[in-house]
Amino acid sequence: MLILTGQILAVLAVLANAVVYGTDWSVALVTRSVYRDHLDDATVTISAGWGHYYGDKRFPIFGAGGVITAVLTLGFAIAAGHLGAAVAAGIALLALVSWLACYVLIAKPINTVQTAAAQTGVIPADARALQNKWDSILNARVALQTVALTGLLVALVLF
Repeated sequence: MLILTGQILAVLAVLANAVVYGTDWSVALVTRSVYRDHLDDATVTISAGWGHYYGDKRFPIFGAGGVITAVLTLGFAIAAGHLGAAVAAGIALLALVSWLACYVLIAKPINTVQTAAAQTGVIPADARALQNKWDSILNARVALQTVALTGLLVALVLF
C-alpha cells in the first residue's frame, strides 16, 4: 500500500508541477520575445500585469499542490524503504523549493507592481527594467522545473 500511494502521489506531483513547467516554458519561448521585441513598455506592463493578476490567483493551487505532493512522495518513498525513489524525490523537492524562492524573492514583487499598474493604468518609470529583471530568472525557473519533474518521474519509476 505504501508503494502504490507513493506512486499516486508522485503522479499528482508531476501533474501539478507540469502546469508551472509548461507555463514557464511558454513564457521563455514565446512571451519573452513578444514583450522584448514587439511591445512598448506600457503594453508590456499592462499585459504582464493582468497575466499576473490572474496567474497569482490561479497558480498557487498548482505550486502548493506540487510541493506538498512532492513532500509526501518523499515521505512515502522513505517509509517504503525505496532509497532511490527517496533521493529522486528529495532532489525534486530541493528544485521546487529553489523555484519557489526565485518566485517569492524576485518574481512576486514585480508581479505585484505590474498588477497594480494594469489596474490603475499608471505605468512605473522603470517598467522595462522590471520586466527585464523578471525575465532574468526565467531560464533558472525552467531549469529548476525540469529538474523537479525529472526527479519526480525517476521517483515514480524507482518506487
